[in-house]
Amino acid sequence: MRKKILFLFALTLFNFLQAQQLDPLQAKDTEAQNVWVDSIMKSMTIDEKLGQLFMIQAYSNRDQKHKAYINDMITRYHIGNLIFMQGTPEKHVVLNNSYQEKAKIPLLIGFDGEWGLDMRLKNSFRFPWNMTLGAVPDNTLIKETGQRIGEHCKRVGIHMNFAPVVDINTNPDNPIIGNRSFGENKENVTEKAVAFTEGMQGAGVLASAKHFPGHGDTATDSHAVLPTVNFSEERLDSIELYPYKKAIDKGVASIMVAHLSLPQLEKNADLPSSLSKTIVTDLLKEKLGYKGLVLTDGLNMKGAANYNTSAAINLAAIEAGNDILLIPSDVPGTLKLFKASLLNGKLTEDRINESVRKILKAKYLVGLHNYTAISTDSLQKDLHRVEDKLLHRKLVRNSITVVKDSVKNIPITHLEDKKIAYVGLGDAKGNDFLAMLRNYAKVDKVSSKYLKTLVQKLKKYNRVIVGFHKSNKHPWKSYKFSKKDLTWLHEIAKESNVILCDFASPYSLLKVDEANIETIVVGYQNSKIAQELTAQALFGAFKVKGKLPVSINNFKEGTGIETSKLNVLQYTIPEEAGVSSDKLEVIDKRIDTILKKRMAPGGQILAARNGKVFYYKTFGYHTLAKKRKVKKSDIYDLASLTKILASLPMVMKAEEERKLSLFSSVGDLLPRYSKSNKDTLLLKEILSHYGRLRAWIPFYLHTQDEETGENSLELYKKKWSKDFSIKVANNLYLARSYKDSIFKEIVDSEQRSRPGYKYSDLGYYMIKEIIERKYKKPLNILTDQLFYSSLGANRTTYLPLKKFRKSEIVPTEKDSYYRKQLVHGFVHDMGAAMIGGVGGHAGLFSNANDVAKIMQMYLQKGEYGGVRYLQPETLAKFNKRYYADRKVRRGLGFDKPQIRPEVKATCGCVSEESFGHSGFTGTYTWADPESGIVYVFLSNRVYPTMRNRGLVRSNMRTKIQEDLQNAILMESAPISYTEESIED
Repeated sequence: MRKKILFLFALTLFNFLQAQQLDPLQAKDTEAQNVWVDSIMKSMTIDEKLGQLFMIQAYSNRDQKHKAYINDMITRYHIGNLIFMQGTPEKHVVLNNSYQEKAKIPLLIGFDGEWGLDMRLKNSFRFPWNMTLGAVPDNTLIKETGQRIGEHCKRVGIHMNFAPVVDINTNPDNPIIGNRSFGENKENVTEKAVAFTEGMQGAGVLASAKHFPGHGDTATDSHAVLPTVNFSEERLDSIELYPYKKAIDKGVASIMVAHLSLPQLEKNADLPSSLSKTIVTDLLKEKLGYKGLVLTDGLNMKGAANYNTSAAINLAAIEAGNDILLIPSDVPGTLKLFKASLLNGKLTEDRINESVRKILKAKYLVGLHNYTAISTDSLQKDLHRVEDKLLHRKLVRNSITVVKDSVKNIPITHLEDKKIAYVGLGDAKGNDFLAMLRNYAKVDKVSSKYLKTLVQKLKKYNRVIVGFHKSNKHPWKSYKFSKKDLTWLHEIAKESNVILCDFASPYSLLKVDEANIETIVVGYQNSKIAQELTAQALFGAFKVKGKLPVSINNFKEGTGIETSKLNVLQYTIPEEAGVSSDKLEVIDKRIDTILKKRMAPGGQILAARNGKVFYYKTFGYHTLAKKRKVKKSDIYDLASLTKILASLPMVMKAEEERKLSLFSSVGDLLPRYSKSNKDTLLLKEILSHYGRLRAWIPFYLHTQDEETGENSLELYKKKWSKDFSIKVANNLYLARSYKDSIFKEIVDSEQRSRPGYKYSDLGYYMIKEIIERKYKKPLNILTDQLFYSSLGANRTTYLPLKKFRKSEIVPTEKDSYYRKQLVHGFVHDMGAAMIGGVGGHAGLFSNANDVAKIMQMYLQKGEYGGVRYLQPETLAKFNKRYYADRKVRRGLGFDKPQIRPEVKATCGCVSEESFGHSGFTGTYTWADPESGIVYVFLSNRVYPTMRNRGLVRSNMRTKIQEDLQNAILMESAPISYTEESIED
């Protein structure tokens, strides 16, 4: 008997302790919490207690009349809680502080911020919707989301956020939940709801699981009517109630009760669940043992408001067991009814005290016993932190889901074989998607007013990317395909290899016949980030890992094809690349200086770290006339960057294929030099600029009259003919035969008397000829076929006017000495122009993005996008100084950091393993294996004339290089800058 008594005592004690642990409103300092709550309770009148039961709407975008109304409710009716609605963070904080000053007992501030403050407050941060989060496999990211949202709430004085939605959306036609749900799988929904709750409550903000007992399988909106959930108790227990049980076990601070009709639980089918004692008290509080705050959904919603008078509804809600009346109507009338009910015994003060005590415990839990006003300082900065942006990107990247890929379309590779079109469907824009696609490959936007015409136009493409774009304004916006869009999609898919990218709810796919669609990718939302990251995913910038959170036709919930990552550039924010945004701001100031001092009319700057582009900006205009702004797609004359971006990769490839050797002599490689003073000159010496060659020869001067400076009429014509076929500028054609004269002049030229370093273009005339002899093709064709096409460097070319509109090409110089015109679309270098525009030393045009691809390929030891272009040992061989003992800083083709202190190629802050080159027209690129940085600077500093040397004298290109190095996070200290000069 004694043992039995001891057992029962132990069991009772265990149950008591367990009950204590399950009280989500209990603070760690329980005794202090009880003391504070007791002291407040003892001092309160019944009017003040009744006031604690109300949470009324407050707006920060309304006038003084509204503010006076809220103040009156606080002072006259002792309202204890506010839910803030639309407004701005700044006004919200000001009003919040003002209302708190009016309150005798600090106000508990509630908020609907399911995806962050953006749900109600303008100019605040927006995280993805729950349906998007439902696709994310890693729940630690969901927990972090809850934490970040909690921190934002806390920053503006919000104590309770009505999130997460834990409804299991098993009904695709649900008009009000849908995208607000984590999906249809109870385990996935529950795990994410718990993770979100733990994160938010860990930040000190109370979570609220909603909408009890489950709003996921309804086809009507409780804002408008009373929806019916007519399922058996067994079904409700196993599906709808499942996440609540787990959330309760994990300590969710509050639960919001929905306005639903549940005939299996509540006999009165007209009675909303929020007003049902059977559901609120018997089920939630007693059967499920919930001890946290219970509040109604908004009592202004028709699902509740249609039931009775406002006062009667409010009373019924309290009688049902709710603690807080959310957005009640007719507060004065309700208070009168409450007092009358207290007098007639229908309502007891004990019942009121029960809820008030819980509300006060919640207030203590969120720190209102030590209330301090909220600061407005740095508010926007605190609400748009780098950590938030990084998390947002992680969430979207991890949510992207490949539902189908029957022909292995993604990641898209072998770009040399791809002809890609983009077709936009839907009623929203896909500009960000298309722009990002174009960072990777040539993608044509194809459209037509007529379906038949569009289908015909698409026949020349072997990949058609269809973007379905719907409004991203809020999750209730229509996500469905129009009949026209469905028809057009299906007809396009019959004739083309389609990659459908769906930037809307996955439910939008329900009406899509996927039989003829090869690939389906779900991006979930049409945000800028979703568009950009989905485009990157198509080209293998990262692994795709998302899982479908709901079932769509033949694709079951959990479907998600994982794709492989290719080593291609990613495009992101600085911190994701380990770089400080704040420290990069100095570059913007340098750009201002460049423009103000007219060092160049404009330009492009790109910087990547470890393959992640973190800075990519254009600045200024094509010319000082300021008529055409520089675009990212515009191409510049690269000048001597041609040496390492065109000639050098071909030399390295030829050396790998044993078509030549670094120890090959010019005499052996080119017969015309066999009896010249250059016959023993080694390829290694040419590439190191150690061949005793002259720096350059002004060939054009030899085609001009010595006295007048005019071009020889015997050598130049204004119109093309078979004999005058070398176009050096508009309406200026050089005699075809003169090319031989140029090569003869190089053969016959004197060499410098003493060996040593001398930067020379002449060796690259030889290199071009060597390459073309070995491969029996022109250099421009070779580089495009073997490198640029498959790299996706479709903006890189010789002879740009053959591929691009003139408006896409940035001009160089107003030439007054040779071509007597603005050099626009033709190579600036006179010698390169005179041999047809394709030089080994100059002639290449490109944009910053393409240059970065080639430099990244070098940095990745010859591999890019899953293609091996060069062997690692080849890159190592060429990125090496062979005459360092003779003070030659150059590698083979590559420029290297300075050796002589008086002549510098870099900022002096890069590693010895780094390499790059500079160009006469105002270009520069550098890659550093140690820091992982690829840097590209393109400009037309020679405009209006080459005498414009401000960019060179100021060392602006290498100052920016130093800025980039100094911006790397975890750097112990910035590197001091010393004046330097760049040799072009």
